[in-house]
Amino acid sequence: MKFSKRIEAMQSSPVRKLVPYAQAAKAQGKKVYHLNIGQPDVKTPAVFFDAVRKFDAEVLEYALSQGIPELIDAIVDYYKENDLNYDKEEILITNGGSEALMFAMLAVCDPGDQILVPEPFYTNYNGFGSTVDVSLTPVTTKAENGFHLPSKEEVLAAITPRTKAILLSNPGNPTGVVYTKEEVRMLADIAIEKDLFIISDEVYREFVYDGEVHTSFASMEDAADRVILIESISKRFSACGARIGSLACKNKPLIAQIMKLCQGRLCVPTIEQIGAVELYKMPKSYYDEVCAEYRGRRDIVYKALQEMPGVVCEKPKGALYVVAKLPVEDAEDFIIWMLKEFDLNGETVMMAPAEGFYATSGLGKNEARIAYVLNAAELEKAMNCLKEGLKAYTALKK
Repeated sequence: MKFSKRIEAMQSSPVRKLVPYAQAAKAQGKKVYHLNIGQPDVKTPAVFFDAVRKFDAEVLEYALSQGIPELIDAIVDYYKENDLNYDKEEILITNGGSEALMFAMLAVCDPGDQILVPEPFYTNYNGFGSTVDVSLTPVTTKAENGFHLPSKEEVLAAITPRTKAILLSNPGNPTGVVYTKEEVRMLADIAIEKDLFIISDEVYREFVYDGEVHTSFASMEDAADRVILIESISKRFSACGARIGSLACKNKPLIAQIMKLCQGRLCVPTIEQIGAVELYKMPKSYYDEVCAEYRGRRDIVYKALQEMPGVVCEKPKGALYVVAKLPVEDAEDFIIWMLKEFDLNGETVMMAPAEGFYATSGLGKNEARIAYVLNAAELEKAMNCLKEGLKAYTALKK
């Protein structure tokens, strides 16, 4: 039987495609340190579960397609605390940030259109683009420049008549870059000049380190009607399984169009929304504590990588990830070998091959993304395991 060209063209997730190897390793009795996926072990705030337990309706009804009013109001208040002003009519609740991203693509692009994206980028952007028949046009950023954007001229040179939007995460996944106010301003100017939308994925807004300051694209008032803001509770509140995201835009006609997609999928799960209401009421001290925890984890991983011969990486300034260039020809082959052939006292490490985070063929082949989502003690063990694994693998390949 034939399958659609669309589905056959869609890449497997580099974050998850090697899971069968990890499952096989566990079946052999190995402990696998999962540094391949942004699944934090930080406890989900208890207020989420408390709110769910208190839910006592006799019928679990469909929620409103745009989301329950209580959650939208809570997000409006959250934005105000971040000096961003959105009316409740400008916010839609989605099934995770993933649905928000796909809805944004569907709303601003036709089949065959293009979206400009700095690479390396969150790998699922590729999958979402394939699903809606939209291609990603990369603008390559480099570790030696801290993964910051190239010049305005280089960005403009990548734009074609079929380019409809600029898509990026800030702080960046997988690079940890925090774009400067000047970079945000530059892209806003380009969007105005070329009549483009900006799809700004800001799910790691609170996770910024070393005195860096996060600048939201929503703060560019003259570009407000073309900025589509994507949010999620997954990493912000360590609630990945709840699948609650949101999309915000000052462009009310665009919101009205996306609302048709929301109505088509009926609603976002009611109970998870009820729990998310309380998460968005968390005090600033919560974010400060979690940010400090991740900064410490970042430091453990970065220090360990710096001490490994042949490993090159840039110190991430935000988010939960670091991209490391390894002294191997093929990072995916190395990661599979770590799972199949290697263990240190019954333990091994799983990472995500970084090639899938690029759109330019050949880039990232010897790179891996490491998610510093485990506690300090486990990260220390995982990085020691990686160091010994690299030694053994490179000796084997000589």
